[in-house]
Amino acid sequence: MSDPPNWVFSACSFIGFVCMAIPLPWHLESWNTGTCLYMIWTGLGCLILFINSVLWNSDVINKAPVWCDISTKFIIGLAVAIPSTSLCINRRLYHIVSIDSVTKTSAEKKRDVLVDLAIGLGIPVLEMILHYVVQNHRFDIIEEFGCFPATSNTPPTYVLVLSWPVAIGFVSAFYCIRTIRELAVQRAQLKEHLSANRNMTSGSYFRLMGLAGIEAMCTVPLGSFIIYLNASNGIQPWVSWSYIHNNFSVVDQIPSVVWHQDRLSVTGIELTRYLTVFCASVFFAFFGFAEEARRNYRNVYTSFAKKVGLLTGTESSRAWTGTGFVVLPA
Repeated sequence: MSDPPNWVFSACSFIGFVCMAIPLPWHLESWNTGTCLYMIWTGLGCLILFINSVLWNSDVINKAPVWCDISTKFIIGLAVAIPSTSLCINRRLYHIVSIDSVTKTSAEKKRDVLVDLAIGLGIPVLEMILHYVVQNHRFDIIEEFGCFPATSNTPPTYVLVLSWPVAIGFVSAFYCIRTIRELAVQRAQLKEHLSANRNMTSGSYFRLMGLAGIEAMCTVPLGSFIIYLNASNGIQPWVSWSYIHNNFSVVDQIPSVVWHQDRLSVTGIELTRYLTVFCASVFFAFFGFAEEARRNYRNVYTSFAKKVGLLTGTESSRAWTGTGFVVLPA
């Protein structure tokens, strides 16, 4: 079976970016730090991968070296950021259903935000820094994919880079299981706990739980599979820091005709970029059809239509419902 053409991914990644960008403002109003970080990381990931797939659709010319330096580090952080933000969400859901006190003080809320930022932002940034230890050259340029992080296949790589998503996935799954257990025991008190969270209804709670649960369940097997793919290429011994960084300025350029010949390379490359689109799709599946989302999409459409002159006097008397346009009485 042939692989999908590159334009399919470009279209999917751009749609993923839009799906994350439009609802972000009203999610920021709810101060759910984990959810907002999930949307920001996933949306920017889709945007960066979209730009790369367009710029290097048919060549491997090193046309934007600074952009590649930035985007490859972001890709490294993204692999840890999505599991980390999922952990933030699972951790918050567990605390909502398990806390003894319904109300929280301002200091406690501030502390929760700082902890979420440390997990959802601090861990990915730390991962970007640690990646330099095993980064054996500047970056790769892969035709169709674009800028790709350069990483030596040595034992420290598995500790400093590849194992983090799996470890975070286990912790996130632990919180998810504990939340389900607490819900089974204290389901009657859930409404009381949610009443203290003015920006979270029972519907949004269970949608967040579904989103974080899927992420937690997928992270460990997918992270383990990526470790397997890298190990299948043969692990090289660690020699020294100077040996790893000896030719650091090198940029490897890999045409599509080369990497498409190796099924392991195809699997690893396509998995790296389509997983981000999948994460955006999962979020939209849970939140894109909710009532508050449809209302906000309607407001965005109405504002855009007015600016471009699509709403005439006749059209302004119509309103959008779940099934289509209907004429409202005067």
